[in-house]
Amino acid sequence: MKFGEGTFDRRLEKALFAAGCFWGVQYYFDEVPGVVRTTVGYTGGHVENPSYEQVCSHTTGHAEAVLIEYDASKVTYKTLLRHFFRMHNPTTLNRDGPNIGDNYRSAIFYYSQEQRTAAEDAKKKAQGNFEDPIVTEITAATRFFPAEAYHQKYTEKTGIGMCHIPYAPVD
Repeated sequence: MKFGEGTFDRRLEKALFAAGCFWGVQYYFDEVPGVVRTTVGYTGGHVENPSYEQVCSHTTGHAEAVLIEYDASKVTYKTLLRHFFRMHNPTTLNRDGPNIGDNYRSAIFYYSQEQRTAAEDAKKKAQGNFEDPIVTEITAATRFFPAEAYHQKYTEKTGIGMCHIPYAPVD
């Protein structure tokens, strides 16, 4: 067998979530078995290639988001959705605890009809865990713009930046 064949081949799927400040969201998803790669960035807005400062101005429409590439033979999209609803409070509009603004909104950006259906089902199921209504938006994925290099793996590099993400062992 040649290098890159057989057991080295894997089909990666994509998921795109916004759950407040992207530093802690990235750190959390990096701990989920089957997640191969995560990238923090911006999506859901109307400005091409926005900067962090532009997104924080609340004029771009973008959310801080995490693009997840995962091995579907090791983790399912439904499992990622379960983690998404567990890691943040999806009942607070445009807020993730200390951070306020539309860039910190709770959102699921789907890549297929199957992801959309799974996200809608997961939202309904998660509602049973909250007294207030879940305000998570579920919308088709649009162009994703990677954030500046210093934001990538920020918590891992600095030991800070978990923001609103409660520490909970990932199962």
